[in-house]
Amino acid sequence: MANTGVVTDSHADVDPKRFRQYVGGKTALIAQGGGQRSIFTSGVLDSFLLSNFDPFDEFYGTSAGALNLCAYLARQPGLGRAFLLELTTDPQFFNVFSFIRKKQSLNLKWALDKLYDYPYKLDIDMGRRSMGHRRAFAAVTDTLTLKDHYLPMLQEDWYWVMMATSAIPNLFDGSVSVNGREYIDGGVSASIPVQEAWRQENRMMVVIRTEEQLTEEEPIIPDQPQVTEPPTWLRESLNNVQLQWQDKLEQWSKDWNGFFDLQLSKAEAQKHSQHLNMINGGRWLFGGADIYRLSHLFGEKFDAGLADMLMVHYQTYSLTSTFLSLPPDDCFIMQIAPSRALKTSSLMSKKEDILHDYQLGLEAGFQFIEHYQSLVKKPQNSNRFFI
Repeated sequence: MANTGVVTDSHADVDPKRFRQYVGGKTALIAQGGGQRSIFTSGVLDSFLLSNFDPFDEFYGTSAGALNLCAYLARQPGLGRAFLLELTTDPQFFNVFSFIRKKQSLNLKWALDKLYDYPYKLDIDMGRRSMGHRRAFAAVTDTLTLKDHYLPMLQEDWYWVMMATSAIPNLFDGSVSVNGREYIDGGVSASIPVQEAWRQENRMMVVIRTEEQLTEEEPIIPDQPQVTEPPTWLRESLNNVQLQWQDKLEQWSKDWNGFFDLQLSKAEAQKHSQHLNMINGGRWLFGGADIYRLSHLFGEKFDAGLADMLMVHYQTYSLTSTFLSLPPDDCFIMQIAPSRALKTSSLMSKKEDILHDYQLGLEAGFQFIEHYQSLVKKPQNSNRFFI
């Protein structure tokens, strides 16, 4: 049995004996991206705040997941919910018709400016105080190498870091410069930055997912290129994988360019309907599916750069999925996930669906705290598990 467990809004599946072997080690909280689907993460983190629960040593988030972690560290329950429910549904943030007619891009600057001002007012100073000597990182993607990088959160450049981790290719206008390097959305290369948490020697990892927990292996999309190698960390370190990445990129690009040409033809024949929803599932912030759909609406085709980004996204997500299901022997991964598919999509969700999925997150978060406390007995006179 793998060193994994899962807690949802309705049930938990954890091996107590295995879990306890890793308690007391360095612990990371990891938040997946997912656009408006990250409202589930908002609910989970609000349940943590309402329960005064913070046993974590490090924090890793991607795009909307990183924004939710900022609200958690700032000790502001409801802020992540307000950001997704009120700001990301506002036409000033994104309007599909304006995007098509005027090429108006995703207005991250407007949303972050609002988040920093009243009545939202992200309390960065409180976030730094609550973090103390701990560390928090947002995943970004280097535009030159398409490799993942991790930038510290809640520092002086927090605004640009949040901009970079959420800068969606084709929806956001260009890239974001941080410390002289250009970055785009972290979801391209690290939608669930669990491997980086492991590389930084975290041995208990709590991963908040924005996809439902499946009892069986996820179905393979027809015609999708597959990773044919065994899990790499079973024979070499992930650091070596990074060194080999560019060698693999050229061959993968050739395979995926053909794959996307085929999918574009199918999408056109099927009038961009159900097939598009299968392509990505919203893992990439606002989804490769949305980029796919919007590109068709204004008559554009994928260029080689965008095809490479989507290819890297699929390949890294495949490796991450295997890592989550078969982690190394020296760590334990606890996943918090919805028990069923969320009603929200990555973008343009209904407000009632956002509220529904927020409630699921609250329930899953409270379930997790209950099971965590039952598995870990707090030592007398210790503040290890509570703030």
